[in-house]
Amino acid sequence: MFRFDRRLLIHFDWGLLIMLLLICGMALFNLYSASYPPQPWGTPPYLKQLYFFLMGFAAIVFLLGFDYQELHFWNYFFYGVVVLLLLTILFIGKSAGGAQRWISLGFFNLQPSELAKLMLVITLASYYSRKDVTDGYTIRQLVVPIVLTAVPFLLILLQPDLGTALMLGFIFASMTIFVKLRLSVYLILGGSAVGCAFLAWEHLLLPYQKQRVQTFLNPEADPMGHGYQIMQSKIAVGSGGQFGRGYLEGTQGHLHFLPERHTDFAFAVWSEEWGFAGSMFFLGVYFLMLVWGLYSSMFARDRFGVLLSFGIVMLIFWQAVINLLMILGLLPVVGIPLPLVSYGGSSLLTTMLGIGILLNVRMRRFQSPRGQID
Repeated sequence: MFRFDRRLLIHFDWGLLIMLLLICGMALFNLYSASYPPQPWGTPPYLKQLYFFLMGFAAIVFLLGFDYQELHFWNYFFYGVVVLLLLTILFIGKSAGGAQRWISLGFFNLQPSELAKLMLVITLASYYSRKDVTDGYTIRQLVVPIVLTAVPFLLILLQPDLGTALMLGFIFASMTIFVKLRLSVYLILGGSAVGCAFLAWEHLLLPYQKQRVQTFLNPEADPMGHGYQIMQSKIAVGSGGQFGRGYLEGTQGHLHFLPERHTDFAFAVWSEEWGFAGSMFFLGVYFLMLVWGLYSSMFARDRFGVLLSFGIVMLIFWQAVINLLMILGLLPVVGIPLPLVSYGGSSLLTTMLGIGILLNVRMRRFQSPRGQID
């Protein structure tokens, strides 16, 4: 299982690693400001996040020791473990803010729904690479991936965590469209999605979830209540101007006008303090990392590597886009973090594991395919 080839170092993707380090550095810098001034009790969030970064890098180093093809063998085992964790939450999960999403490990509150995103990418990549078709997938061939997505989707919805559940839907849609479908399947899935959205609005969404959508459509209707978060976020972003107020000078964050400023709205703090120029620099590096990941997927040695890389990039991309549009008031607040930037151990570790897999695929592109594994 453990293998080392000196060519692995020659083909290591140093560019991706440098961009990851740069983003992590800026994120920690921003988190310090978002949690400033520090509270006299407990470990400050930026320090906890630093510990998670170190754990994430250790996990990447460990992951690089394995050939990513091993995930072909282990993906259903991982799937079963994550589903078991999601089931466990329903009975003994830790509750906060009206949701039951965490398992307390003593030193760390694990959020299995974050792991479920990466688990789904690995599972779908494994399935689609085993079931390669030339003329497009039929509905019958999609039954298995639909069921594999629906199980964690429903378990996460019960927590309730609509935003993360929808993210599984985005991952499924992105990877399924990528592997090519027949035209009739596009029409059936599109119609089904519209029908499910209508039924969900009428019968499944909780009152507070509907309120978030209504607040998004008209935040000024309740500026001191449900619309407060969106309006303060837009004020923070707008007050940054061209070059920002300066580090540790953001009034929206430091005067506590902006809620959740170190988690879902962390980038609003960055925008206020570094302005348009600083935001463009940050986003330039961030999305260059994702484009770099897509570029790497083009050179993967096999179909599994291509699908794995593509799915991980889509996992980070959709979360980033939804979080940024949420901060700008262009999408309802659904609790999606900005990967690598928002405070949260489970999200950070999951994202870094994903990038570790990207590095793994890239550094093994020269090796001969081991063939389809059944």
